[in-house]
Amino acid sequence: MAAKERIGQVVSDKMDKTVVVAVETRVQHPKYGKIMVRTQRYKAHDEENNCKTGDRVKISETRPLSRTKRWVVADILSSSDI
Repeated sequence: MAAKERIGQVVSDKMDKTVVVAVETRVQHPKYGKIMVRTQRYKAHDEENNCKTGDRVKISETRPLSRTKRWVVADILSSSDI
């Protein structure tokens, strides 16, 4: 079974070796049919502290690394120009 992967944007890089990644998914409202944007935030392991706020990254599911951290940064797709 392959590990789950998500693509999202780094919203916080204040922790050491950890980033918070916001992943947006678009879902249709069950009754009204309007498309809604749902945001899920994941804490991901960033070993070299390469990620900065605003970067677009791919994260991959892994074993539990801490109480809240179950993802690891697999790749930086694009970096922010801030």
